[in-house]
Amino acid sequence: MDFDRISRRKFTRSFLMASGAAFIAGRCGNQAFAEEQSQTGDSHFPDLGTMQKLQGAARKITLAWSADSICTVAFPVAQAKGFFSKYNLDVNFIDFAGSVDQMLETMSTGKADGASGMALRWLKPLQQGFDVKLVAGLHSGCLHLLASGTSSIKNLADLKGKTIGVGDIGGPAKNFFSMRFREIGIDPEKDVNWRQFPSDILPLAIKRQAIQAAGLDDPLAYLLKQEHHLVTIDSNMSGEWAKIACCVVGLRGSLIRKDPLVGKALTQAILEAGQWVHHNKEEAAEIFKPYAPKATVGQLTEILESEGTHQQVIGSNLRQNVSFYAQQLKQIGVFPLSLDINAYADKVTEDIFAL
Repeated sequence: MDFDRISRRKFTRSFLMASGAAFIAGRCGNQAFAEEQSQTGDSHFPDLGTMQKLQGAARKITLAWSADSICTVAFPVAQAKGFFSKYNLDVNFIDFAGSVDQMLETMSTGKADGASGMALRWLKPLQQGFDVKLVAGLHSGCLHLLASGTSSIKNLADLKGKTIGVGDIGGPAKNFFSMRFREIGIDPEKDVNWRQFPSDILPLAIKRQAIQAAGLDDPLAYLLKQEHHLVTIDSNMSGEWAKIACCVVGLRGSLIRKDPLVGKALTQAILEAGQWVHHNKEEAAEIFKPYAPKATVGQLTEILESEGTHQQVIGSNLRQNVSFYAQQLKQIGVFPLSLDINAYADKVTEDIFAL
């Protein structure tokens, strides 16, 4: 059976092709957003306080992002709806296709000022001492464990003794669902088998019964689930994980040390944009649409609706999220058991709004 096909990134780019054009120009919706917040009383968002626009010439900022990932929709929204310009930030985006280590190195060396990505991709590499600090969690959700809708697999317990496919044997899906198995008393290494396939081939592997379930992250999880009539049997919107940041924002440490007001303004603009996304998912999907020409606005909206877009964390809550992750990752062997999880969390996070 030939599973040697295109990579996940190439497949996703064929569906969510990045556009080289400038971001959609749009009027600033900050006033309407603020009014809506005051009416709905969204206490689950962190209190960002108030911040004045940076004085002088606009500060030039470079952000690295993955243009095929709707999880970072706050970036183009912040550009299109004027959240960056609100704080006098002139932001340029680079679509980064390299590894997380390369992205962290790009920030450490000053070639980018910030980036966003999945916490479970960042936490292990950050052990290496990159000069990067996590400053915020953007949202929860976006990892899914999929199975055939006609199979006997209905929950995690049904997968004991079975085989799960993942696109990356050391990636977020494998690590997250290993932690979930631990929670219900299943040894993720002894009681479950793991096999690596190109991510786009995973539904075929399920159909051929080479695996009984597949771990994937959005947007590919959503797209393959729809196309191949799969069902979600678990996700990181389950239980306590629904309140834990899935995707995080990181800034280069030298920016925070030398110009903390710029770091704070940048973080504030991104978080305000993320809050706007929560209240305006369909319009956010429309803003992202140029980067996903083959997806419908309805599909992109449904992906955003499936995530915890209201679960933002900063400061001590962010440190607690990172400590929680570190403790869980120790249990599955990603971090050594000797790791001081609180010292680690203190090292890799920064309370940007306390500076």
